[in-house]
Amino acid sequence: MPAAALLVWSEDLVSYDFGLAHPMTPVRLLLTHQLLEDLGVLDGRLRVVPAPVASDADLLRVHTPDYVEVVREAQERGHARPGFGLGDEDTPVFGQVHTASARIVGSTLTAAQAVWRGDVARAVSIAGGMHHAMPGRASGFCVYNDAAVAISWLVEQGARVAYVDLDAHHGDGVERVFWDDDRVLTISVHQHPGSLFPGTGYAQDTGSARARGSAINVALPAGTADAAWLRAVEAVTEPLVRAHEPDIVVSQHGCDCHGSDPLARLDVSVDAQRAAQLLVADIAERHTDGRWLALGGGGYEVVGVVPRAWSHLVATVAGRPLAPATPVPEAWRRRVRELADVEAPLTMSDGRDGAYARFADGYNPDDAADRAILATRQAVFPWHGLDPLLD
Repeated sequence: MPAAALLVWSEDLVSYDFGLAHPMTPVRLLLTHQLLEDLGVLDGRLRVVPAPVASDADLLRVHTPDYVEVVREAQERGHARPGFGLGDEDTPVFGQVHTASARIVGSTLTAAQAVWRGDVARAVSIAGGMHHAMPGRASGFCVYNDAAVAISWLVEQGARVAYVDLDAHHGDGVERVFWDDDRVLTISVHQHPGSLFPGTGYAQDTGSARARGSAINVALPAGTADAAWLRAVEAVTEPLVRAHEPDIVVSQHGCDCHGSDPLARLDVSVDAQRAAQLLVADIAERHTDGRWLALGGGGYEVVGVVPRAWSHLVATVAGRPLAPATPVPEAWRRRVRELADVEAPLTMSDGRDGAYARFADGYNPDDAADRAILATRQAVFPWHGLDPLLD
């Protein structure tokens, strides 16, 4: 039986490494890949191919020539010229800064190309999702914007794209690249920008005059938990993707929305994140003939959260979702104990059920999350011929 889905992976991806004290440690990728192996997710219907380094021509789909030159120069010299966002505390220079960053782009672009060309229906790049990088500067741990490069390539092939960003932080870089392009719908469900980096992504930010309604932002209050978060994801994603009529869904699954993540203040369990993955998969099946590219993103609780959340993601992309009660293999737990001297979770669940009520079935004006959802729907639904309260 041919593979139904693709994972782009090679251990070279862990060379994207800002150093021991940095929150984005590459051990999160290694632990995820090892957990996938121990769970048996990589067997059978999932094909694994290595991640190439993206060419300058591909980087230049999104990034300016000056910026690519600065990143390459930083790799050679060990420091970056000021004014390009590279070399600060968030996004420091490291030994392979250009090559490693371009490899992440290559990973996501390879996955996008495989789906678009019909080699597989779905693909995943867990190292991808560097959604803060801007055309001319690094930002928020992100050097090159792999998601934007892949979407740009898809658009060049004639695709209409729906991009769904579920990271706790606003997907500002991807939104900015396609701010003027109504062929790309960018949906970001994130913690309110008044309380979290990068301080953007308000409901009224809806795209330029040439693409009004193509940018969608749900700014949820800090502390938003499973049911309200899932309600927000469904309330904007399903009706707007349906109205946009895309050819492919690209989704970013940063798991820093989890309640134990050290950098954000949402409270979204692994179970709710799994439910959102299944929702996105279902939307792709119903509206894009199953064409779906899934990416990783943020996530800084690197033992208890990231490996489980992204193992669920890869299994869902492979068409074989893991049951929440699936035991975490003892071999993996032992490896974590030896590596970090902590006890890993016993199962693939946080013990929550992932249930929620659809927003269209009733709006609660006393609920802060519902008010945030309605603000977004009021700002963008009319541009798509949708009713903010009913659709």
